[in-house]
Amino acid sequence: MTFEDLNLCNALLSALNDAGYTNPTTIQHRVFAVVMSGRDVCGIAQTGTGKTFAYLLPCLNQWKFNKEKKAQIVIIVPTRELVAQVVNAAKELTTYMSVTVVGVYGGANINTQAAEVIKGVDVLVATPGRLFDLLMNGAVKTKSIKKVVIDEMDEMLNLGFRTQIKNILDLLPTKRQNLLFSATITEDVELLMDTFFNEPTRVEAAPTGTPLENIEQIGYAIPNFYTKVNLLKLMLAQDQTMTKLLVFVATKKLADELYTQLETIYLETCGVIHSNKEQNHRFNTVKQFHEGTYRFIIATDIVARGIDISEVTHVINFDVPEVPENYIHRIGRTGRADKKGIAITFFTAKEKPLMDTIQALMKYEVPLLPLPENLEISEVLTEDEIPKVFMKTYLVKLPKKEEVGPAFHQKSAKNSKVNVIVRKKDRMMKKYGKPKTRGQKPTRKK
Repeated sequence: MTFEDLNLCNALLSALNDAGYTNPTTIQHRVFAVVMSGRDVCGIAQTGTGKTFAYLLPCLNQWKFNKEKKAQIVIIVPTRELVAQVVNAAKELTTYMSVTVVGVYGGANINTQAAEVIKGVDVLVATPGRLFDLLMNGAVKTKSIKKVVIDEMDEMLNLGFRTQIKNILDLLPTKRQNLLFSATITEDVELLMDTFFNEPTRVEAAPTGTPLENIEQIGYAIPNFYTKVNLLKLMLAQDQTMTKLLVFVATKKLADELYTQLETIYLETCGVIHSNKEQNHRFNTVKQFHEGTYRFIIATDIVARGIDISEVTHVINFDVPEVPENYIHRIGRTGRADKKGIAITFFTAKEKPLMDTIQALMKYEVPLLPLPENLEISEVLTEDEIPKVFMKTYLVKLPKKEEVGPAFHQKSAKNSKVNVIVRKKDRMMKKYGKPKTRGQKPTRKK
């Protein structure tokens, strides 16, 4: 099947031809007819199979010119990197169309973004928090919105956007088409669709939790953090096929620690990216990785959704994610656009149960390889790896205090007198038995 078989408008076909796209992916051709029919859709496909084009193509094919330039299509994504990615994809497809695409996200000046939206927008791509703010201040008008796309909904719920998503869907027009796309569908996502969607049609390119077939998965059982660092250094030094790597870690602190261990060796060819980094730093890091300046970047799961680079040769899971679905998203960064990819996972004994859960989700056992003979096994442990000694504390029962009196003594009778003011007249009466006076005052002679 080719894109011409989808009955796309000439403007979209020309843009696809210019970009070198000829054949739709499985999710793209399966979703197209359902979206064109006007029904709500829940699209399930692995990361890297073209979900972005899967919803952009039918939505843009149905777009109609409007002089008012109010948003007709709203696309909600979890991160600012994904906003930039979707905006670029939409602009690429609308080269021959009079469509204005605007992206808005947190961490940037809201007044500047509001002014850009008010100036005119047809397709609005936004993160949940910033979209809700623009809806509340009136910059985004809901009356003209016809289609709402929610991409990576499970990740938005993990990031705590549940309330914003519900509030946004409550504010939008009742008569609208809802489209949801993700690699995994959790119970929370199912509940949200039951509440806000109108009998959505489920379209699956592969069962949820299934990794891409063209990704080779490998596992290494490693004792501790510094041995993981040594193995990563060894791989980078010996494997020349590792030309573009994504190294995933669980936390921002761990990302910075790993970068500190590697920056002296790979100062000009490695980068680190997580949510604490400034917006310009994040965009610049992804740009240098895309252009090949950086051989690898260290990233957290939060920003992983916004890195869409087809040439990633390897994904290194430096640690095992606690959420099993995040493993699918991580390794989906490689093996994109029908290219082969390799996903390597380092795990300690403590992380083994997490690895078992992931394998149960995928219904696939990741092959384990022996550690290289020339690998230096470190005996140094991080603070988190040092075994904690818990001493049982015994509470000593204090003896019961004896019943004693107050902490002061009563005054003696002498000292317990109360000062009473007695008039002189009464004192004289008590002493002499009669009033005692000084005599009558003499009268002055005239």
